[in-house]
Amino acid sequence: MRHIISILMENEAGALSRVAGLFSARGYNIESLSVAPTEDPSLSRLTLVTRGSDQIIEQITKQLNKLIDVVKLLDLTEGPHVERELMLIKVKASTGTQREEIKRLCDIFRGHIIDVTDKSYTIELTGNVAKLDAFIETLKKEEILETVRSGITGIARGDKALHI
Repeated sequence: MRHIISILMENEAGALSRVAGLFSARGYNIESLSVAPTEDPSLSRLTLVTRGSDQIIEQITKQLNKLIDVVKLLDLTEGPHVERELMLIKVKASTGTQREEIKRLCDIFRGHIIDVTDKSYTIELTGNVAKLDAFIETLKKEEILETVRSGITGIARGDKALHI
């Protein structure tokens, strides 16, 4: 099962390396990783996506909680949450009909064309993984020039919050 684990950690050199090292040392895979400072510059929020049985995820969370840099940890998939991913995708758009079709797809998926050249469009799209995957599937493979995805970020719904 896929799990989104959100970690509040000290914003110090080597903290991210220790988290990644914990995963690699035990042979666990990180599917997605996103990290940035919070409103408190001494803390960073790291969001990672991994897969595993309940026992494996329990082991991962126990090991993460033992790391000195980890202040607090929350498995977002244990409750209601919101998750989003950002994708930038560059596509061919050299003919008039191609350009119109790309604009139509952008409107359908609520994307934004953020860069235009005479041969390509760069599109910004946010949403859940399924939405971004569906957009890619809608395009012809030969139309896609480049794809960049941020990885999943998430936050718990309601009163539940990850803070000190």
